[in-house]
Amino acid sequence: MWHYLFVIFATLVATVAIGTDLPATAEEDTIRPAGDSDLSEFKWNKRALVVFADEAADPRFSEQIDLIEAQIDDLIERDVVVLTDTNASALSPVRRKLRPRSFMLVLVGKDGTVYLRKPFPWSVRDLSRSIDKMPLRQQEIRSRRGDQ
Repeated sequence: MWHYLFVIFATLVATVAIGTDLPATAEEDTIRPAGDSDLSEFKWNKRALVVFADEAADPRFSEQIDLIEAQIDDLIERDVVVLTDTNASALSPVRRKLRPRSFMLVLVGKDGTVYLRKPFPWSVRDLSRSIDKMPLRQQEIRSRRGDQ
């Protein structure tokens, strides 16, 4: 009798779990459209990597997103949020502030400073190296090691 009740209970739990929304993965939280985002909302919490293109079909944009997705964990480790903006006609707050021309990759530090602008796709390895040279990132590395 208990075995039957257990099977029925497990089936109900599985059915309810299938119908509920699962939490977003780290990648979904890390890569998102710029939309109405303002860079000031990330100040002191996240580094912003903004990928601009005039349209989503731009092959440079696709290549950059593929490079990012292939090594997303390296960016997550460095507190990076990736914002994408592929609508040149809709002037988002991020687009107005950074003023890209066609495809552009912009790295903004936690302090709000623009550290890097590239008119072509860049590998996550190169991005990680640039981030690791930032003063605040150096401090984070020392803190994790316990050096302070």
